[in-house]
Amino acid sequence: MPRPFASSADLDDKTQTLEVLADGVYALTAEGDPNIGAVEGEDFLVCFEALATPAAARDWLAVLRTHTDKPIRYLVLSHYHAVRTLGASAFHAPVIIAHDRTRALIAERGEQDWASEFGRMPRLFREPETIPGLTWPTVTFSSTLTIDLGGDRGDLDLAYCGRGHTEGDIVAWLPKHRILFAGDLVETQAALYTGDAFHREWATGTLDHVASFGAETLVGGRGAVAHGRAEARAAVDQTRGFLETMLRETGRVRERGGTLKDAFAAVHAALAPDYGGWPIFEHCLPFDVSRLWDELDGVERPRVWTAERDRQVWAELQD
Repeated sequence: MPRPFASSADLDDKTQTLEVLADGVYALTAEGDPNIGAVEGEDFLVCFEALATPAAARDWLAVLRTHTDKPIRYLVLSHYHAVRTLGASAFHAPVIIAHDRTRALIAERGEQDWASEFGRMPRLFREPETIPGLTWPTVTFSSTLTIDLGGDRGDLDLAYCGRGHTEGDIVAWLPKHRILFAGDLVETQAALYTGDAFHREWATGTLDHVASFGAETLVGGRGAVAHGRAEARAAVDQTRGFLETMLRETGRVRERGGTLKDAFAAVHAALAPDYGGWPIFEHCLPFDVSRLWDELDGVERPRVWTAERDRQVWAELQD
C-alpha cells in the first residue's frame, strides 16, 4: 500500500498546551503542530507567528485572552510559509514584521506555497474560506530590529541568523529572560522540513548564530518547549544532526553515482532510528531530499513547490 500523501491522512486534532514561560511570555505547542507565541509589552502585545487560517488563529487568541487583554501592536512572522502567515488577519495588528527576503518570497511564490501547503496539511487549514489572501508585512528589516517593550520589560530583539529553513528566517530573543523563539530554524523533537532550505549554511553558520544566544528556554517551530540551557542546546544539536546526516548520506550516494531515489532511501534509513517516530518525519523527507539533491547539483535557490510538483516528487520517491 502506498503511503498517504504528505499529511493528508493526519486528521486527528492535537492537544494544545499553553505555557507561561516568564511574566508575560507565552508559548502554545500542539504535539508537533506549528508553535506560536506572544510577549507582553508594558501596554501592548507582540505575537510571534500567525497559524494557517484566521479561524485557527482566533482559537489561539481566545486562549491568550484568558491571560492578557493588552492590544496587539506587532505581529512577527518568522518566514513566509503559509501555515505561519495566512492567519494574520485575525490579529488585527497595525504592524506586521518580517525579513526583507520573506516579503520578496511572498511576492515570488506565496500563492504557489499556499496551494502546496493546503494539499499537504489540510487539517491545519481549518475554515480556509476565512483567509482573505496573502499576508504582506508592513515593516521589514535585513539584520536586526529591536522592540522596546516599555517599563521594566526590556527589549525584544529580532534577528536574521542566515539562510536556513528558508532564505528569510528570523528569531525573536528576550535577553532579560534568555528566551528564544527560534521559528523553524530549530525543531524540538520534531522532524525538519527542508524543502526550501539551504542545508550547508543552516547546519553551520546559521545554527552557530542561533546557539550563540545561549538560550535558557527555546521555543522551536514545532515540538515541546526546551527548558534549561542543556535542553535548548540539545534542540540545536538535534537540528544540526538531522541536517548533517542528510548531507552525509546524500553526498555518499552522489559520489557512487546513485540516483535521487537512492539518496532518499539512504537518508531515510540513517534518520529513521532516531527521528522516524517524530511528527511529520514521513511527510517531510521526500521534499527534504529532493531539495538537497538540487542544492548539491548547483541549484542555488529552492525551486518553487506547487501542488502538482508535490505529487510528482512524492510518487517518484515512494516504493
